[in-house]
This record gives sequence, structure tokens and C-alpha cells, in this order.
Amino acid sequence: MGKRKEESVANPGSQKRQRKEYTDVHTEDSSASSQSPDGEVGIIESIQLKNFMCHSNLGPFQFGSNLNFVVGTNGSGKSSVLTALIVGLGGKATATNRGSSLKMFIQKGEISADISITLRNQGRDAFKPELYGTSITVNQHINQDGSRTCKLRSKSGTIISSKKEELIGLLDHFNIQVDNPVSVLTQEMSKQFLQTKNEGDKYKFFMKATQLEQMKEDYSFIGKTKKNTRVQIEQGEERLEELKKLYLEKKEIFKSIAFVNDMQSRLKDLKHQMAWAVVSEMEKEIEVLKEGIRAEEGNTEFLQKVEECQEKVNEAEKKYKAIQDKLITVSEEAQALHPQCISLKAEVQAKRKAVNETEIIYNRSKTDLKRLEKDSEQLRKRIQELESCANQVSEPETLERQRRIAYLREQLKAFHDEEIMIGQQVDQFQQAISKCREEHSRLRRERSEMQQALDSQLKQLRDLKDSKTDTLKRFGPHVPAFLEAVEVAHKQGRFRKKPLGPLGALIHPKDPELILAIESCLKGLLQAFCCDNHNDERTLQSLMSKYYSRGHRPQIIVNKFQNKIYDTSQRAVHHPEFPSVLTALEIDNPVVANCLIDMRGIETVLLIKSSRRAREVMQCNRPPKNCKEAFTAEGDQVFERRYYSSNFFRPKFLSQDLEAEISHLDKEIENKRAQLTASQQRLHSIENEIRQNEDHLYGHQRHQKQLQVKIVRTANAEISDLENVEEHQFCSIYIFESETEENKSRMECVKQDMQLQSRKMEELKNNLQAAEKKLEEVKEKIHQVEEVAGPIKAELNQAESEVENSKRHLQLYEDKQREHVACINKHKDLLVSKGKELE
Repeated sequence: MGKRKEESVANPGSQKRQRKEYTDVHTEDSSASSQSPDGEVGIIESIQLKNFMCHSNLGPFQFGSNLNFVVGTNGSGKSSVLTALIVGLGGKATATNRGSSLKMFIQKGEISADISITLRNQGRDAFKPELYGTSITVNQHINQDGSRTCKLRSKSGTIISSKKEELIGLLDHFNIQVDNPVSVLTQEMSKQFLQTKNEGDKYKFFMKATQLEQMKEDYSFIGKTKKNTRVQIEQGEERLEELKKLYLEKKEIFKSIAFVNDMQSRLKDLKHQMAWAVVSEMEKEIEVLKEGIRAEEGNTEFLQKVEECQEKVNEAEKKYKAIQDKLITVSEEAQALHPQCISLKAEVQAKRKAVNETEIIYNRSKTDLKRLEKDSEQLRKRIQELESCANQVSEPETLERQRRIAYLREQLKAFHDEEIMIGQQVDQFQQAISKCREEHSRLRRERSEMQQALDSQLKQLRDLKDSKTDTLKRFGPHVPAFLEAVEVAHKQGRFRKKPLGPLGALIHPKDPELILAIESCLKGLLQAFCCDNHNDERTLQSLMSKYYSRGHRPQIIVNKFQNKIYDTSQRAVHHPEFPSVLTALEIDNPVVANCLIDMRGIETVLLIKSSRRAREVMQCNRPPKNCKEAFTAEGDQVFERRYYSSNFFRPKFLSQDLEAEISHLDKEIENKRAQLTASQQRLHSIENEIRQNEDHLYGHQRHQKQLQVKIVRTANAEISDLENVEEHQFCSIYIFESETEENKSRMECVKQDMQLQSRKMEELKNNLQAAEKKLEEVKEKIHQVEEVAGPIKAELNQAESEVENSKRHLQLYEDKQREHVACINKHKDLLVSKGKELE
């Protein structure tokens, strides 16, 4: 019975390459049978890594002869072992899908990396066994500049070869194909193969896996070479016939010469004459060079231009400094007014509240006064009626009527007190309903804003998931199709030079922690395109109109394409601890680098991870030479006297870990949805509270109306009936008169209280008007300061642009002056060499 034997290696500090073999096993407990000699070549026996990716020192450790597993948590470096096998056996960096250059595989903080792989070399198919022995060790040393050296060692450790051809021959002999996905299937290639639904991509994968694609390219190359060789042979044959004829002619001429000695002497004389002619010609050339040097030294045009540009730079910087100081003064004035404005607002609100409360008390006293006046009038009429019929009323009936009237008056007073209390409760419920409605409106606005943010995050999540298969989709879902259209137009000859873009796809941050800072610095330039001339720009604009809506098209920069990056050594910022944006980016195309230098001045922007260190470098001390601004790892922008917080929290275009970005965005979306749910619940709670308060309000209003009915129709009517009874007693008159006097005293107290409240209310209104006037004055001052600050900001931006343009012109003429001086020195050196030749 045959079965596969599996060996599993699990070590927290090491990860090993997977390999599959089949062995025969007689029983479940028996060991694997020995391998045949044919299978003893090309097996990976061991691997050792040093300073490679996340491994500082891995191995050496031995692989099993059969199936090997490499296990570990995410990020522990399993894929790094497979990457090391590809690179160690001569594979390119791009074949690993882990980086674009070998120097990216060197561990952070180190200057080089080493890979050592031992291959088995036994059996009749062994590779040069007389030199290497039973095993071959391949050593790869990767340098910081991206270069590498390869050494092949024998079983004893002796270096046999350092040539790349020897390694290629070894891999061909063992049939090891590191760039063949059937032999070595990387994680990204497997994802791409599993996710693709295009039959064409699967066919390309098949062609690459079976090496038919390589064979096709080799066959095509051989055909071209054969054709070129035939053409060269035909041309050589024709040239050979011509040379034969020329040889025969020269031979006949040589034979026909009779006076060789005379011709030799003649030749000698001619050589002497030629030497003096050369001397004469050289003296003329020297004189011309001297005149040219004098003329060049007398030309001071570039020096004058440099001085003029330097003066313009100084004037522009002085103007910029003055405007900046003016803006700082205005900003400080506005900031100083804001606390005063806030305190005045609080004071106005407090005084308005006091006025309202005093006015409520005054109106309540006024109502009480009217009620007391009405009661006094009724008492006066009743006394008159009682006096007219006092002699006709019996004593018992009079006493009973007086007790009843007194009881009804007490009940009437209780009704009035209850009515006042209910009125106060109605006011409280109305205020509570008003506050709840304000809170409800605020929560609805916040919910709308959260919903918009959630929709934006969902769109960003869709774009990120789409960009897993095509990174260009991170710059917009239509970007791949647009770039294909640009490629087609370029092949049709519509562009003089093919436009480059988006620029964010052509740059690669070296430090992942600085990605957000770089995006905050470059902003819209990451989606911009660069053209060589304005005709290409117009053509690109017409193509963009088919893929971008108006108002959402990326920026197009026109800049002459050059094959060399600008020399920024004189105007760039140099800091021993922190990089500039230019040095923090890996930019392969010099056109892209020059474009970012011209448009954003990336050579003058520092990247400082800590905001505290950024403030120390830029604000506590004088900023470094040539440094205009700095950005922190959180994306905050730091100037010499200003600090702007970033509105971005995560990178959008340059992030290298898409899975982490998607996971983080998923969590943010979940949190946002939870916030929306909580907000919705709070809205429902406030709506219920509003309904409850409205129910209470309507109930109290109904109760208030019922009390008014009781007061007007019941108590007053019965008192009126009792007072209209014909039989009255003289004691009732005395009681009513006492009540009248008491009512008068109450009216006097109420009037005095009203006068006091009126004076207080008038005083509070005056204070309120004064505070409101003062608040309006402060607001007007703030508005005036903001209106003044707006043109100053625009003027500051213009001054900053003038400074940059002046510096750019100064640098241009300084470069031309240096070229001019170099040209003079070159002519002087040529003059010296001519003089030596003449001597």
C-alpha cells in the first residue's frame, strides 16, 4: 500500500519552504523507503537568511526529504522564506510580487542581506560532481544599492564559480524554474489566478507555466538573428569582391612604381613640411582660443542676471515677511476677540433670561392687580346692595349666607392659586418641548452628516476592493480604461510623447509610516498627469472629457520631459535626522521627480513623524536651511509660525497594505453604523419625550380651562347669587368693608411690587441693550478683521509664489553662470593642452 508521508516543521523563530514528494510506506509505522538516485538532484536541503526582510538571522536549518510545511501567524515571515528561495536562485525582484527592487528586501536599518541555499547533487544526474561533490551551496549577497553577487560553493565550502551563467546552467540542469508559477506559486499569483474570470488571463498563465511563451520568444529571437546574419553574410560577400578588386589594383600600382627611393625622400620632405604646417595651424587655433576666452571673460551678462535675481529674491522675501507679520498680527487680533465674543454671548443670554423672568413676574403682578380691582368693584357694589336691604334680612339667614360666601371666597382663592401654578407648569412644559425640538433638529443634522460620511466610506471600501486586482483603480474606477485609451492614442501618433500619470502610481514611499504625510503634502498632484507640450495637453483634455465629468478632471501639468533629475543640491533641505519628501520617495522616472519639484517643491519639505519634534524643529528654533514647511506622520502641516491639523486620518492612494486598509475601513463603517443606530434611538427617545410633554401640556391646558370655568361660572355665580339675596345683615356689610380694605392694601402692595419690577425690568433691558450693542461691536470687529485677513492671505499666497519664482529664476541663472565659468575653464584647459602639444 502506497501513501504520502508528511513532515511538519513548526518553529516560532523560523519558517521553511514547502515541498511535496511521494514515498512508499509499507505499514503505517514504517519509515519512508530510500529515494532512487534519479531523485537525489535539485532537492533543497537547507536555507539560511541574514538581514532578509523580517529575518535578522534565520537558520541554517534542514528541510525534510519529503513534504514540508511552514507555519506561523500572519506577518511572522512565512512568505519571506519563499521570496528568499526565488531571489536566492536568481529570480528577479518583480517575480516575487513583494517589491520592485532587491534593496527593498534588506531588513530596515541594515546595509546588506545574505541568502544561502544548499541543493542536493547526488546520483547519475548530478551537476559536475567532480567539482561540487554531493551538494551545491548558492550564496547571494544583496547590497544597499540593489546590486547582488552570487557564489557557488562545493560540499567542502570551496568557491567554484561567481558567474551568473554558471547558476543559470545549474538551474537548467536541475530543471528549476523560479519564474514558473507551476514550480513556485507566490501568494499574489495564486490570488490573481483564483480571482480572475478572464479566459485570456488563464491562457497566459498556461503559456507561462508550460514555458511555451518563453519558447515562442526564443524562436522569434532566433528567426530575427538568422535573418540579420544572412544579411550580414550577403553584405560581406559583396564587400569581399570589392576588396579583391581593390587589392589587385593596388598590387598593379605598386609594381608600376619605378622610383621608390625618390618617392621616399620626397615623402620625408613632405612630412617635415606637414609638421611645420601643423605647428602653424595650431598657433592659429591657440590665438582663436585666447580671443574666445577673453570674449567669454568679458561677458558678464549672466553675473548681472544673477545679481538682479538675487535682489528680486531679497525684495520678494522681505515683502513676504512683511505680509506674513501683518497676517499674524491680524490673526492674533481676531483670536484675541473670540474669547471676548464668547463671554459677551453668555452675558447677553443671561441678561435676556433675567429680563424674561422679570417680565413674567411683572405680567403676573399686573394680572393680580386687575383681578384685585375687579374684586374691589364687586365688593363695593355688594356693600351698597347690602346697605339698602339690611333691615329686611333675618339674623340666622344672614349668618349662614356670610359663612357660605366666606367659604366660596376661600375656594375661589384656592382656584386662583391652582390656576397660577398650572400656568407655571404649562410654561415649563412649553420650554421643555422647545428644547427637545432643538435637540431633535440638531440630531437630525448630525445623522444626515453621519449618513453622508458612511456613504463616502462605503464608496471608498468598494474602490479599495476593486483595486486589489488593479492598483490603478485606487485613483478612480475609470482610470485603467482611460490609460488604455491614452496608450491607443499614443500608438496612433496623436501624442509627441506619451503623457505620464497618475503621478501617485509612479512613486513609491520608502517608509510606510510616512505615507499619510506624503499624501497630505502632494494632495491632488497624486491624481495629476504630466505632458511634454501644450498640443499633447489638448489631446489629453479631449480624452479626459470621455471619462471624467466636468469639474472632476485631474490636473494636467505641462513640463518639458528630461532624462535627468534636477540638481537640487544647492536649494534642497538637508537634515541629519529627518528626510525630505524627495528623499523619502522612490521615483524611477526623472520626469515625475522634476514635475513634483516644480509644482510642490518636494526637495524643501521635511517629513517628521512626531508632531512634538516637528514643532521643536520648525518653531522653537530657526527652521533648517531651505526648509519651507514640514509634515508629521498624522498629516499635520507645520510652518515657522503656523500649525494646521490634517483632515485625513488614513492614506487613500499610496497605502501598501490593502488588507489592513480594508479591515480598518470595515471597522470604521461598523462604528459609523452603530453611531447611526444610537442616533436613531436617541431621535425616537426625544420624539417620545416630545409627545409625552405635549400630552402633559394639553392636559394641563384643559385643566386650566376647567378651573377658569369653575371660577367664572360656579364660584363667582354662586357668590353673586348670595350677595343678591334681599336679606342682608349689617355684619355682612362690615365683613365686606373689611375685605375691601384688605383688598386695597393688597392692591397697594401689588402696585408697589409692579413699580419695583418695572424699574428692575427697565434697568435689565438697558443692561441687555448695552451688552447686545457691545456684542455687535465685537462681532463687527471680528468681521472687519476677517475681511482684512482675506486679502492679506491672498496677498501672502501671491508673495509666496513670487518668492518661489524669483528663487527658481535665480537658480536658473546661477546654473547658467556656473556653466559659463565651466566653459571658460574648459577652453583654458584646452589652451594649455594645445600649448603643450606645440612644445
